[in-house]
Amino acid sequence: MAEDLARKTCTPCRGGIPPLTREEAAAYLPRTPGWDLLDDGHKLHREFKFADFRASLDFIGKVGSLAEEEGHHPDICFGWGYAGITLQTHKIRGLHENDFIMAAKIGELAGA
Repeated sequence: MAEDLARKTCTPCRGGIPPLTREEAAAYLPRTPGWDLLDDGHKLHREFKFADFRASLDFIGKVGSLAEEEGHHPDICFGWGYAGITLQTHKIRGLHENDFIMAAKIGELAGA
């Protein structure tokens, strides 16, 4: 199921639309394994583990390139052996399908 989201492309969000409700966002979670809702369903987050700093840095480089391609940019925290990624559509102060598209694509990068 995550595969269908990963095949989509993020669409520009101009704001003015409501974010997904917590229930709507929760319905996407089975399609984005390993991701969790934060901030009462307004953010999507996942922690990734790696063998060392280089592996974390390489992963973050791939995520950064993907974010530029998709025009949808996550908040990233990383260091030796880990990376934390948080997604939110800032213009609507909550989650949009784009966040789940990015989560699916980032999940594929982690598995590659």
